[in-house]
Formats: sequence, C-alpha cells, structure tokens
Amino acid sequence: MSATITASDINKLRQATGAGMLDCRKALTESNGDFEAAIDWLRKQGQKVAAKRSDREAKEGVIIAQTTADGKSGIVLCISAETDFVSRNPEFVAFVQSIANAAIENNTQTAEELNEVVINGAKVSELINDKLAAIGEKIGITRFERVNAPYVASYIHGANRMGVLVAMSKEAAEAGRDVAMQIAAMNPLAVDEKSIAPETIAREKEIAIEQIKAEGKPAEMAEKIALGKVNKFFKENTLMAQPFVKDANKSVAEYLKSVDADLTVSQFVRVALG
Repeated sequence: MSATITASDINKLRQATGAGMLDCRKALTESNGDFEAAIDWLRKQGQKVAAKRSDREAKEGVIIAQTTADGKSGIVLCISAETDFVSRNPEFVAFVQSIANAAIENNTQTAEELNEVVINGAKVSELINDKLAAIGEKIGITRFERVNAPYVASYIHGANRMGVLVAMSKEAAEAGRDVAMQIAAMNPLAVDEKSIAPETIAREKEIAIEQIKAEGKPAEMAEKIALGKVNKFFKENTLMAQPFVKDANKSVAEYLKSVDADLTVSQFVRVALG
C-alpha cells in the first residue's frame, strides 16, 4: 500500500533540500513517503542536496562553549528559547553563562547531571522552570557535551549562535582557535576518513554510481568514477582533508603539521542554532 504524500511532506522536503515542488513530490512517491530515501532519490538524479547534519539545535537560544582553566576539558551548552527577542537579551545570555560556569566548576558530564547541579541553593532544573515562568517562553537544555583531551580549544561564533570544541593532542592555543574557526565555517562531518561510518561511505558510493548511470555513462566506468566522487566527499567533509581556510594551498592536516609535527585533532563538537 503506497503512502499518502501530503503538501506538508512536500514542503518539508523542499525546505531540507531546496529541490522543486514537483521533484519533491516525485521523490516522496518513489520512496513511498520515506524522507531519507527521498533525499537519496533526489541526489541520485543529480540534484544538489546538502549533506545531512546533526549539529542543529533549536531555532533560537544561546550556546556557550567554554574550557576549564587548565585547558584540558571543555563544555558546550545550548539552552533553547522560542524567540530571538529572548535569546539576544543580555540577561538571558548571562543566565545561560551562569549555568555553563556551574557545569565547569562541578565537572558535570551530562545534561541529566547538569539539571541536578545547585546554584545559590536551587537546582538548575528549578532555575530553568523559574525562568520559563518569568519570560513566558518554553526554554530548556537541548544539548550538553563535554570533551576531555590533553588540550581543548573552544570558539563561540555569531552572538552565541554556534559553539565549537576541539580536542587536541597537545596545547596549541592559536592553532586550536584556527581549527575551531575552520569547523565553524566549513562544518565537517568527521575528523578524518576513518571517522566516517562505513554505511555513510557505502551510501555515498551508491548515490555516486546512480548519478553516473543517470548521466548515461557505461556501467563499467561507474565504479571508477564513483571512487573519485567518494574521495571528493572525504575532502569536502572530513576536517583533516579540507583546505585550510586561512591558506587554501594546505589541508588542515598539513597546517597542523607545520605548527607541530605531533599535533593532531582527535575529536570535535559543533553545535549550531538554526
């Protein structure tokens, strides 16, 4: 039995992909209403569709990225709000900052732990409920991450609308900030090729092969050309292979090596509103 495709489904796919209405309708019909399969169908037809990202949080709110004094640990915290009127309010930003400070001071590891942290005699969860009652908007912790490493760099971009943490093999403040800004600007999916899930690689290869066939190229050529497309995917979507934003003649890996032969990135977290 085929799924019923609604105008809302079509609009959702249009918003996510930028594809035309008729193409979105056909993609959903061909994939029996499966949203992810519809995105793949569009890509297989050669449509330019943005890679799926998991770093997006609420449309409005405040994000804080912050490290401990010794630089060996960092947190990124997102507290959502319903309007930019609240999220841009200095008092609300200060409120979120106070919770981030408490997370650092209490070595908090999870959002659940953070809700139980006490500030001036009240739990964070109680403070959030009080703030909700005072401003009349739904607010809450939508993301909390902690990163531990020999050195952690942090970066906040765009009036607390994005936060980045970078775990590095040794202390390198300037390089850490450069790489954090790279992550903010270029939005890589993973540190390197080894960090990409095998199923993601297989999916990209399958899509590439279908694109090549749709272009009318022989099947025997498809595999070879597809490998080239997958390698391009790695270059665009893995941090170490990306061209360094401050010097496009170097990859990020080459930039780090020029700073210190032993300097590497093991992990990063990027959280963004929108």
